[in-house]
Amino acid sequence: MAASINDVRNTVLAIANKNNYGYISPQDFNLYAQQAQMDMFEDYFYAYNRWIQRENARQSGTGYADITKNLLEVMDTFSKNVFLTQVNANTYSLPSDYYLMNKLFYYSSALYSGTVTGISAGNTITDATQSAVWTNIPNSAPTPPIGSLIVNTTTLKEAYVTKVDAPGTGTISLSADIFAIGNSYVIYSNTKIREVERVSQSKIFYLTNSSLTAPTTTYPAYVLDGNIITVYPTSILQQGAIHAQYVRYPLAPNWTYQLITEGEPIFFPSATDFQDFELPESDEPTLIAKICQYVGIEIREADVYNFGKQEESTETQESF
Repeated sequence: MAASINDVRNTVLAIANKNNYGYISPQDFNLYAQQAQMDMFEDYFYAYNRWIQRENARQSGTGYADITKNLLEVMDTFSKNVFLTQVNANTYSLPSDYYLMNKLFYYSSALYSGTVTGISAGNTITDATQSAVWTNIPNSAPTPPIGSLIVNTTTLKEAYVTKVDAPGTGTISLSADIFAIGNSYVIYSNTKIREVERVSQSKIFYLTNSSLTAPTTTYPAYVLDGNIITVYPTSILQQGAIHAQYVRYPLAPNWTYQLITEGEPIFFPSATDFQDFELPESDEPTLIAKICQYVGIEIREADVYNFGKQEESTETQESF
């Protein structure tokens, strides 16, 4: 379960009130909340790298294995897999929410490509030009193979082939509804996927100037410059051929509200722009402590926890 932005805000306001601090507007709170989440988000990666270094140096015991596992579980919630948009020739753009690259892959074997000419129920598409090619005969080895990856090169959405109809139809069924009539597609073999190695700007110059070290379609490489990726060799220039596994930025938390005349803003989570924290519930004390520090109130995580216990005790006593 994710940390609750409303619970965090209520606690921050209670601590601020106890410390005779002034009013914290929803706008200011949202800015502090975004900064706190971003700081903690980056801390997860720093902490994970530190523990991996300790493990590699044999400086951590077996009892610490769960620490790296828990860190990785949180980090995995921000992992995404997408095909990259081709900008020009062998250059591709990264998504706007890109934070950190995990791995880059090149789908080197395109089995079929074309344009969708028909759509029917059950995520079924037709390409009339493939009517003499796509077939379910023999049933044990249809063409294209079951499980082949199909990419909509218009939208870069992806799915898998789940069924091939009889010859003469040019019809296949997919695992998801990702096409409209007129969309272009490419079907890839799942057996020829190449990992693309990242190299520096200076290194690629030397690599490409030697036939012995130049990247190939079997051993491709890429250079990252801002949000643009350049893939080598330059013969790799297909839309829908480069697939990225990356870590995205967390969505900015947004405590939304309704205004009541001469009253306090009332929490309104049904607003279209509402966004809860994306960090786990266990991080609430740290989020609260960080936001309080941004406001100007010095408080430790342990004090936040104790404050929460005191508030619960007070509420319990008042209910009797």
